[in-house]
Amino acid sequence: MHLLNAVLAPYACDPDQSRGRRFPQAAAPTRSEFQRDRDRIVHSTAFRRLVYKTQVFLNHEGDLFRTRLTHSLEVAQLGRSIARSLQLNEDLVEAICLAHDLGHTPFGHAGQDALNDCMKDYGGFEHNLQSLRVVDALEERYPDYNGINLTFETREGILKHCSRRNAELIEQREPGGIGERFLRGQQPSMEAQLCNLADEIAYNAHDVDDGIRSGLIRLEQLADVPLFERYRIQAIEAYPQLRNESEQRRLLNETIRRMLSDQVYDVIGATSAAVAAHDPHSVDDVRRAPALVGFTAQMRAESLALKQFLFRELYRHPQVMQTMESAQRIVRELFGIYFQTPEEMPVAQATDALQGDVMKRARVVSDFIAGMTDRFAGREHERLTGLRLLNA
Repeated sequence: MHLLNAVLAPYACDPDQSRGRRFPQAAAPTRSEFQRDRDRIVHSTAFRRLVYKTQVFLNHEGDLFRTRLTHSLEVAQLGRSIARSLQLNEDLVEAICLAHDLGHTPFGHAGQDALNDCMKDYGGFEHNLQSLRVVDALEERYPDYNGINLTFETREGILKHCSRRNAELIEQREPGGIGERFLRGQQPSMEAQLCNLADEIAYNAHDVDDGIRSGLIRLEQLADVPLFERYRIQAIEAYPQLRNESEQRRLLNETIRRMLSDQVYDVIGATSAAVAAHDPHSVDDVRRAPALVGFTAQMRAESLALKQFLFRELYRHPQVMQTMESAQRIVRELFGIYFQTPEEMPVAQATDALQGDVMKRARVVSDFIAGMTDRFAGREHERLTGLRLLNA
């Protein structure tokens, strides 16, 4: 029994009671099963690639903007902080948070949308499913199997969303596995629920920071966003010197710090109230209950308003859209070239693509593109077309 188990809530995931791995392995002498998962994720090739994958701003646009890697680290930090207060399994939360974006394409959501469009006749593309595919099949680290053979609980958390059609396909391959909850309308573990919310909290906060740093949004524009403005006013009342123009960076940082802290405390309070109301005594009770991890109604509404502001003022900003249009062109054209001439891919991918039918060929091409970093995709496109669409 691991020492942390003694402080876990009865409805938290206990590594000693894990539903196991697809390929059984003996327990490690010094690490829990979820700690092993975290370590495998950190050492994966896909995890290293996240450092050069876009969050909102492309890698070459500035050294201080978030990438998929720094985003994942921030999500993990928030998740662990909340998990500790709720007596959930911190190691499982960390593993899920670090893995949740492993399947993301280059160029963020723009790349995902373009690749999904390319794959519309071949089963589509969705980054949550791709993250699962990375850890189940695409990583090549062990001689006995493909993937990194994570536990059921970590894999369940990685698969945040899943259509019924895809859940049925997963259930056919893995009866009673991670697709089952989508067919039964059940919840994942509280650790998985927490990771979903920590993801939202993190990207709302850091996209405000990056948006202002970029100059595409201004501090004054956020005056009509209650979730931000309330903490800006608090920061100035506590530190009047932050009114000075020269202190705007400190003002922004203090505002975001206060906003993050209050959201964390709100989640802890709301979740504790939900647990008290539904009284789960096991992970299975959690699965059968409504979602237990969440905001209060007011915080949920204010978080949504901030998200809508960012969508309108940042994600749809003309400068961002122009860059993303070029990025989508790169993805679409790469897909077309590789699909028609698989020999342009490395030998392993080219061999797989040429040995299968068109469905398999498309999936091999999709896997190859999804695994690219922003700058590698740009360079490959330039190599194949002679065009430099981005200054990567």
